[in-house]
Amino acid sequence: MAATTVRFRVLGPMELVVDGRSATPAGFKPRALLALLLVGANRMCERDWLIDQLWAGRPPNGAPATLRAYVYQIRKRLLRLGVGAVLHSRDGGYLLEAAAGTVDALRFEALSAQGRAALRGGALEEAVTAFREGLALWRGTAFTGIDVPAVRDRARQLDELRLEATEQCLGAELDTGAAVAVSELEHLAAAHPLREGLWRLLMLALYRTGRQGEALEAFRRLHRLLDTELGVKPSPEVELLHRRILDSDPGLQRPAPATAPAAVTVRTLPRQLPAAPAHFTGREAQLYELNGLLEAGTAAVAAVTGTAGVGKTSFALHWAHQVSDRFPDGQLYVNLRGFDPVGQPVAPGEAVRALLSALGTAPEAVPGDLDAQIGLYRSLVADKRILLVLDNARDAAQVRPLLPGGRGTAAVVTSRDKLSGLVAQGARPIGLRPLGSAEAGLFLERRLRRRRTAAEPEAAAQIADLCTGLPLALAVVTARAAGNPHFALAALAAELREAARRLDALADPDPAADVRAVFSWSYRALSPGAARMFRLLGTHPGPDFTAAAAASLAGTSAAQAQRLLTELAHATLVFEASPGRFAFHDLLRAYAAELAEADGEREEAVLRILDHYLHTAAAGLRLINPIQDRVATAPARPGTAPEALEDGRAAMAWFAAEHAVLLAAVEHAAASGHDGHCWRLAWTVSDYLHRSGHWHDLEACWERVYAFVEPLGDHGVLSRVQRRLAFAHTLLDHFEEADELLDRALERCRRPGYEIDEGHVHQLRGYVWRRQGRGDAALECNRRALELYRSAGHLGGEAIALNSIGWHLATVDEEYEEALADCEAALKLAESAGDLAGQAAARDSLGYIYRKLDRYEEALAHHRRSVDLNREAGLRSGEAAALTGLGEVLLETGDRGGARKAWAQALAVFEDLGHPEAERIRGRLAELG
Repeated sequence: MAATTVRFRVLGPMELVVDGRSATPAGFKPRALLALLLVGANRMCERDWLIDQLWAGRPPNGAPATLRAYVYQIRKRLLRLGVGAVLHSRDGGYLLEAAAGTVDALRFEALSAQGRAALRGGALEEAVTAFREGLALWRGTAFTGIDVPAVRDRARQLDELRLEATEQCLGAELDTGAAVAVSELEHLAAAHPLREGLWRLLMLALYRTGRQGEALEAFRRLHRLLDTELGVKPSPEVELLHRRILDSDPGLQRPAPATAPAAVTVRTLPRQLPAAPAHFTGREAQLYELNGLLEAGTAAVAAVTGTAGVGKTSFALHWAHQVSDRFPDGQLYVNLRGFDPVGQPVAPGEAVRALLSALGTAPEAVPGDLDAQIGLYRSLVADKRILLVLDNARDAAQVRPLLPGGRGTAAVVTSRDKLSGLVAQGARPIGLRPLGSAEAGLFLERRLRRRRTAAEPEAAAQIADLCTGLPLALAVVTARAAGNPHFALAALAAELREAARRLDALADPDPAADVRAVFSWSYRALSPGAARMFRLLGTHPGPDFTAAAAASLAGTSAAQAQRLLTELAHATLVFEASPGRFAFHDLLRAYAAELAEADGEREEAVLRILDHYLHTAAAGLRLINPIQDRVATAPARPGTAPEALEDGRAAMAWFAAEHAVLLAAVEHAAASGHDGHCWRLAWTVSDYLHRSGHWHDLEACWERVYAFVEPLGDHGVLSRVQRRLAFAHTLLDHFEEADELLDRALERCRRPGYEIDEGHVHQLRGYVWRRQGRGDAALECNRRALELYRSAGHLGGEAIALNSIGWHLATVDEEYEEALADCEAALKLAESAGDLAGQAAARDSLGYIYRKLDRYEEALAHHRRSVDLNREAGLRSGEAAALTGLGEVLLETGDRGGARKAWAQALAVFEDLGHPEAERIRGRLAELG
């Protein structure tokens, strides 16, 4: 019998591979323990040290026993796979025996040492061969996913060695006359800007490819960087190379073998700027000042400030569109809603996550910590030419985390606040005042045509004066005037003067206050139906709305709502922000909300719009997850018309479009004391947030709901809310918070009539503990959940629990026959319940089990069906997992091409999601060649 081949792979996601098959322990803690033993390979690791590392200095009671259980689990797995005794107990600790050839990190260090020795001996090609062989072992960041102190230290050491080996290898390749990819050197120099050796290689590579000017520019960039960051000059070696490039020293040239042209990578760039204003007027001096950002050599920030309605957004967007070609890496836009009269300002974390999404980061790949999110965002925009528009900021504190620090970026911030803190830190202040009489007159000319204003110059001047030079007021007035070309301007001016007299008692030195007279005048010109719609829209909770939502708000038909919105848009009181979605300026929103306060319909309108979103979301939830527990809701109020969703795909699209509105509706329900709508809305939107990877929003949503409902003392509601918040915490690895909430939820569920809720708590606790590496304890939770589900006749829950039990038996205990029975039973129950997600999960488990039993045809059938079911249910991570399993079966049956295709599809999904499994799949594809 052939000897068993063992490989410990840590240069990327950690893997234990036996005879070409992955045998990595299940659970975080066992994997972390194996990583620690590999850090101390061939040395005794003290028990106390291992415990301290695994539990970050706060070990639970019984930690030594738990450690022994983890050691036993690893040892049992190795022995079952035919690996001899390599994990030894020693007095006070453990020792993992690993030959240098079995650990990729040790092999890499040996090859790097071999390469350095060859360099010292002048054997350049031998050095390159050794370095390249060592670097080829890497599959990602060392020990990816293992977050314990000693492993992090070892990972940093290995990553530094990798960088040194890369630099030495590229240098040796250049010295042999080989062509080196300039793009690789540019990427490395950008990622490690203070490593002068990389800049020296980049300069030389550019010069040898005939790009002398770019080589000299690279030196100038390095010179500026070192002077700014450290106050030093480049090293003598780099200075000498600079002089030789200036002199076109022929000694720098070496014959280079022909190389194939580099592959072109196509990527989608963010182009988020809203449409440019159609009739922008004036502001020439301020535009000239803003152009100063283009000359800045480092990250540049402009603070555009002024009163409400003065045209800050139009000014910023007009300029941004004019210069967009100067920012070829993209343009980003965020409305920070700093002065929204209904909703809350956008939190920095929410804004950063929106920017990360725009830059292509999947929600699942976003770090949990705000500082880490900001760091990732700034890393993505570093050394890129990107323009960022941060519109409607509340204050400097809201903005600071969003400002990029990379060279070549520019940010324009608009706010009613002076943003003095940003200006003190170097932002360029650009203050906007109301338009002067000449500019206001030009505004009217462009909107109403010169012939009309020239015919009534005094009336035109009076209109400009009555609008106090505010572009928003001028836009509202000219919209009505343009829509009624037969109206005399003098008559319109007289109407405006009358409206201003009615509001004299509310006069304010701020010109924005006087604009209410213009709004009042325009509002009074509306039809009764449009005026009522405008008032009630002041109660809408979200940043924008559809005609369907407006219909429920006003208790009218969708067709009538569309007609009324069109009338409001023609009056410039609302605008179509994107096809089918309307919004209005926050000053107009505040005016509408003020009118709504005096409207006797206000409260009923609020309840109708909350009903609209609640009942539409509940219908959508039933389509995407038919086994999800229903929550009792009162019938929708008369006049409410929830939207009809055809299928699960349409439901997911609706949730995505209404994402921000639904979260705002939850907040609005809480703020207005509508507790039933508050937690029920959160319940109906949760499944979408989970499936789409918006886990930070999910956690924030349930934290708000929990704070609102906890004082109410409703046991049933609190149990559900605690469970949902615990699940959100678990998705983000906040395990302690999840455990604490589940303890509280369990206390509330242990009473007659709450068996299903108790089952859910045990099932979720099993998930939490399995994520923590407590496999046996998790199994007991799943079994208790199964008992409760069966006693209550809950088929969907029974299916989920059975599949969890079967998966544990297969992947941890390797009891395949017993696991097979449980997972087949789970599949039948999920089919009976019509649960696509449950069917997909059970079939994926069955595919794994049948592969382990060498029943490959059945394994292939289950994995392929799981792929289809996951796609139908919109579960992308499940789809990628099923494709991964399918590839494993195809490889074992000799179909390397089929395995490559399945893994390539899985990799595309994992990369799109930002999932850490992408690194492992990339490694498997590399092995296939």
